[in-house]
Amino acid sequence: MPATSAPRPAAGAPPHAPAPGSRLVPLAVGGLVAVLYLWWSLLQWRRGEVPSWDLAIFTQLARSYAEGRGPEVHVKGHGYNLLGDHFHPVLVLLGPLYALFPSALTLLVLQDLLMGVCAWAIARSGVRLLGRGPGAALGLACGLSFGLQAAVAVQFHEVAVAVPLLALSLGALVERRWSAAAAWAAPVALVKEDLGLTVAVLGLVLARRARAAGAPARPGLLLAGWGTARSGLAVTGVLPALNPAGEFAYADRLDPAAVLADPLGALTALVVPGRKALTWLALVLTGAVLALRSPLALVALPTLLWRMLSPEPGYWGTGWHYSAVLMPVVLAALLDAVVRLRASRRPGAVRLGRAGPWAALGVALVLLPAHPLGDLADPAAYRPDPRTAAKEAVLAAVPEGASVATDLTLLHRLVPRAEVHWLGSTGDPAPDLVVVDRAGTAWGGSPPGDVAAWAEQRYGAAYEPVREQEHLVVVRRTGRAGPPVR
Repeated sequence: MPATSAPRPAAGAPPHAPAPGSRLVPLAVGGLVAVLYLWWSLLQWRRGEVPSWDLAIFTQLARSYAEGRGPEVHVKGHGYNLLGDHFHPVLVLLGPLYALFPSALTLLVLQDLLMGVCAWAIARSGVRLLGRGPGAALGLACGLSFGLQAAVAVQFHEVAVAVPLLALSLGALVERRWSAAAAWAAPVALVKEDLGLTVAVLGLVLARRARAAGAPARPGLLLAGWGTARSGLAVTGVLPALNPAGEFAYADRLDPAAVLADPLGALTALVVPGRKALTWLALVLTGAVLALRSPLALVALPTLLWRMLSPEPGYWGTGWHYSAVLMPVVLAALLDAVVRLRASRRPGAVRLGRAGPWAALGVALVLLPAHPLGDLADPAAYRPDPRTAAKEAVLAAVPEGASVATDLTLLHRLVPRAEVHWLGSTGDPAPDLVVVDRAGTAWGGSPPGDVAAWAEQRYGAAYEPVREQEHLVVVRRTGRAGPPVR
């Protein structure tokens, strides 16, 4: 009887017997990524850096949930319902966590751990399908990718919750675990209103892949319907109903009618100006180019389309948190492409597949010095905030439960102990205290010289100075009973 070669496994089929240590390698990858981000966040916290008001917003949301008051966030406006800004019901889970650890730092730690889980999930699927070395390379490439680094640098945002869920879902999809892929993807639609469309595209890719493998397409089709309905209902119904202005707050960031009226112009707008082209290039390089060979890359399109077609320049680049959800998509697409290349009968394709994971890791490492984690090698990153003592003194001086209006410098630090408003909001009631950092980043022009007079003009109530140290000024509303300022 003539000898026959062993049959090749189907592309994407998991190996029957995991190699020794195959569980430890993904854990090591996820642990390393989490430790690096925790290290970076703790240094950022020690330096007193505040990129925006978002950490204060989400910290106040977590506190409000923990206290059973619902999504009430005064930082956005007195009594503001944050579910009318972005629809992220999944963040109700922050409440119990905040009740145990009432600090803005809790949210940073949570986000760092979620990034570690994302890297672990990609590495786990990679190890199962490719082996320990290539799987670890893919997990590290994802964990060290520019999108995750940028998200950690600008502190907590709701999309951090979606990042590991997408990694788990897409990894399961490549492994042909159809039900698990659908189950992990479904809650992504509860993270933010636009992510329902991401879930919908993922569902369609899942349905097509399952049908091609002889499995039922129903889980994918149900997922696509759920995601589409979730985004549509949120944007047209829930958000306008809960928003104080009775409208979708970000409707001016995209004009679908203009896109339909000039589709050629819209195609040009996807890559022009150059900042958009650089983002596309960064994504292609992150996936070692090979990610483009996988249909899973289509899952990135909803996020990329609304960003690049928006007139808001802040969406176009590689900074902030907007690319975070794209990282597990790109690396899972690369994994899928590599699995298929390795199953090819063409030696060149096999070699390309073997090189793919290492190329992706190489790109991440080459770009590392230009991104936030590169700061870990910079001695300046380890210098503490020179005003730490003054800031701690101001925080200690604010009585528990007082109402405080302040700028960005201490906004998130005051949330756990006070009812905090932002100085830039209009229509807020006169607070008990106003805390101003004359050296802060919130003042486009000259900061107020006489803070008490400035506060009186702004709030229509009399204020008196009670503390000034290192450009930090505290003034108190007069003629109002309350706990004394220490």
